[in-house]
Amino acid sequence: MITGTGGTQFVKAVNSADFAHIADCYRREAEVNQALPQAVPAPQHRWSEELDGWVILGFDAIESGRMPSSPWRTEELSASLDAYATAAEALSTPPAAFQQVGLKPLGEDGDFDDWRLLAAGATSAAVLPTWVPTGRLAPLAELESQWRQAVAGDAVLHHDLRQDNILVDANGSAWICDWNWPCLGASWFDLVLLLATAHADGHDATTVFRNHPTARGVDNGQLDAALAALSGFFLVSGSQPPADWSPYLRQHQTWCGEVTLRWLAARRKWLL
Repeated sequence: MITGTGGTQFVKAVNSADFAHIADCYRREAEVNQALPQAVPAPQHRWSEELDGWVILGFDAIESGRMPSSPWRTEELSASLDAYATAAEALSTPPAAFQQVGLKPLGEDGDFDDWRLLAAGATSAAVLPTWVPTGRLAPLAELESQWRQAVAGDAVLHHDLRQDNILVDANGSAWICDWNWPCLGASWFDLVLLLATAHADGHDATTVFRNHPTARGVDNGQLDAALAALSGFFLVSGSQPPADWSPYLRQHQTWCGEVTLRWLAARRKWLL
């Protein structure tokens, strides 16, 4: 946080020579944030600067802003879901400003096909955790094959709606941060990973999902297809060599794979 004559702002910076990937994320975030409708509960981007190889961004500060507690508290989860409901309504169709941003449909840059590849023996190099039910590869692959149809849509997605991309302010309201890589798809897809973490913390994620405005009309097969797609992607990604730009990335991906697969297993009454 930096306080000056214009008030308090949140400033973040990265050296593009050392962390080129993160620098690109910051540039994209500034571009996307400026296109967001005012109704979206996101800290407003105020300025950007590139100086001596550094990419620097300034945003409105969120008063007493902090990440939601872990494990999830019911009131903070509810506030986060309310914030996303507001965002999803404002982004149910791409605003005109997003025409210059260049949004792609979810999955245009790659498929969620990891369970299918594993079932076919095509990714033998992936070392999955020992608890992963390899005897369930066939039903996992079948569910995964349905993901594109399940999540198709024209809404703008955050595409990275995680607990650590949310801030809760002094009044208990939630704000959605880090709009780096939005895409087009069904609004409810953003809820899947977020609620998988809530399932891991003991919340009834399926009931919460069903009660969210974005999930109206979504059937069990659609949700399960999304959970299968995400779990396979994260578990296989987490088995890859460490990423030099993010030393904890693989650990985080493995954890995401676990929470999504365990929610799916609970829904399907599979023993893990």
